[in-house]
Amino acid sequence: MRNNDIDNLPPDQCGCGCTSVQDKAAVGILKPIHKYDPLSGDNAQGPAGAKGGLAALDNIGCDCGSAACSTPAAYAPGFDGAGQTRVGKYIGYGKENWELLLSFLVFFYGLFSGLENMSRFFVFAFAYILIARDVFADAVQGLFKGRMLDENFLMGIASLVAFAIGEYAEAVAVMLFFQVGQMAEHYALSRSKKSISALLDIKSEFANIKTPFGVKKVNPDDVSINDIIVVKAGEKIPLDGTVIAGNTNLDTSAITGESLPAAVQKDSVVYSGSINLSAVIEIRVEKDYASSTVSKILELVEKTNQNKAKTEKFISRFAKVYTPTVVATAVLIAVFPTLLLAEPFAKWIYRAAIFLVVSCPCALVISVPLGYFGGIGGAAKAGILIKGGNYLEVLKNVGAVVFDKTGTLTKGNFKIDRIDTMNSYTKEEILCISAHLEGFSNHPIAKAISDKYSAVINEDDVKEIKELPGKGVKGLFQGSHAIIGNQAMMDEFGVKVPLRNDQGTILFLAVDKVLSGILSITDEIKQGSAKGIAELKEAGIEQVVMLTGDRDNIAQSIAEKLGITRVYSQLLPHEKVEKLEEVMENVGKKQVVFVGDGINDAPVLSRADAGIAMGALGSDVAIEAADVVLMTDEITKVAEIIRISKFTSQIIWQNIVLALGVKAVIMVLGTVGIANMWMAVFGDVGVAIIAIINSGRAIYFSKSTG
Repeated sequence: MRNNDIDNLPPDQCGCGCTSVQDKAAVGILKPIHKYDPLSGDNAQGPAGAKGGLAALDNIGCDCGSAACSTPAAYAPGFDGAGQTRVGKYIGYGKENWELLLSFLVFFYGLFSGLENMSRFFVFAFAYILIARDVFADAVQGLFKGRMLDENFLMGIASLVAFAIGEYAEAVAVMLFFQVGQMAEHYALSRSKKSISALLDIKSEFANIKTPFGVKKVNPDDVSINDIIVVKAGEKIPLDGTVIAGNTNLDTSAITGESLPAAVQKDSVVYSGSINLSAVIEIRVEKDYASSTVSKILELVEKTNQNKAKTEKFISRFAKVYTPTVVATAVLIAVFPTLLLAEPFAKWIYRAAIFLVVSCPCALVISVPLGYFGGIGGAAKAGILIKGGNYLEVLKNVGAVVFDKTGTLTKGNFKIDRIDTMNSYTKEEILCISAHLEGFSNHPIAKAISDKYSAVINEDDVKEIKELPGKGVKGLFQGSHAIIGNQAMMDEFGVKVPLRNDQGTILFLAVDKVLSGILSITDEIKQGSAKGIAELKEAGIEQVVMLTGDRDNIAQSIAEKLGITRVYSQLLPHEKVEKLEEVMENVGKKQVVFVGDGINDAPVLSRADAGIAMGALGSDVAIEAADVVLMTDEITKVAEIIRISKFTSQIIWQNIVLALGVKAVIMVLGTVGIANMWMAVFGDVGVAIIAIINSGRAIYFSKSTG
């Protein structure tokens, strides 16, 4: 298809009725994706195409009964998604907003109008019924669902007590500010979830595939590898691939966190989820949808809520014990002084009501998960995906960071620097045999050899190919036994090789146990690796270690350039695990992080306290085994996620100390008669709002704030 054919696609291809590519880009050519609406509760189809939409995610959470706890787990990890009907109330412009506004007006009229006796009672009763009926409805619903002591129950009982003893204004105030607290919770959740929920919108709902009969719109799942797809200006790239025609700029911010557009042209590799900004391009698909970048990201995001931090789990357990304890204490405060000291019942039941209001654990059970959620969202904005709050918590106390070398600290873009011939073999023959042996391996060095060999590999020339991890490849080439690999490979097969001190990777080729040639292969240190190591040291990391299967002289040379003082070289995959465990023993109670990218790194990533995979170029196996994925492969991101973790932890503990401290003081003051209901309202709703606002800071982390 010619470019002008692409420009003249039928208008209904984009669903907007415009007549040119430029017009389509201007108005936005994608149809709205029907997805979960956290305010209306509509959940017919999740944007990730998950079974049952986002509601299919596990809901693991608290028992506080907060309306915010009805937010689906994908948006608010750790919150209970069951049993609340007030989802989204007072957000928007529905009748509930007018009820809240009317209640406030009636409340202030009752306060300042000077009404007395029955007139005052009826004014406050009207305001109370208007604002409290849904709270009581939810409290009753909670009773039937086994949540007897949720915050609706506590607030309902406390406000009824206040109303019964004639404290009408304070009873209405409890309910009004309780509802304002719900608004604050919803608003904070809505703001903090944006970075993560934005990731849920990166999936394209269609792909324009080229066929012999023209361009056809299909589901991305129906596109196969090597198919050609057309992506117009304004569209999202539906699948990973290589550009074969056209030049454009891409918005990759949802994938990498990078705000600047990326220029692409023919032969550029592009990732699904990126947005085409300027011109039509054609892409050869390299991965099916299930293996594409966007699919992997969505899978990681959907699993985020399943891994709760220890602090988060502790707060949930604490709330289950704390709430019944304070309710029992409130009963004792109301009853004992009256029975034992003959004190007025009205005085002590009022103090008990104060105790109930201030005791509500909402500030804790909402702000702590929200803090972790904000930290995960802040990391997502920077192109860092974290699989759960528990991993974010681990990263706050790191004693050592262990790096793989190839593909992590170095580019992994190997090239043959020199070929030395031996025993009458020519360079062309050495390269031919090497390429045929390595042609079936996906190792970066094998790719360097294949790239150097320009001729076609004849599969009939090679048989019985077998790769020995960490050593090399053996097989039959034109009937002769041939091996290619490192010195350990040669030693295993009894081939004597000369000692070499090249500042690169050395591969030896032997045919029928006779050394035939030596290939010197070089790699290049990634830009930013030295800076990333320096930032880790600035962040207080005590040990920075490098593990590699490469020769010691190469490893030491790389480590010296990067400022790494502890190096383990010439390691097989299982030996990397052993060395990692040595490091873990030496850091005491602190945590050890491993950063890698290759298939051979998967066991080490799984064994470390937290594994970080280089996501953009890393293998699928490594990404699956890791706990954190860096979408841009930048080493500086390792220090950044550690700073985000520490910053998030500070916020969470600030909230815990603030909530428990203020509540404890007001509980004591209320019991001895110094605090009133207004102070109790501040101790509950006011502290909750402060804690929620504080938690929201986690999503706006920057190096200066951390």
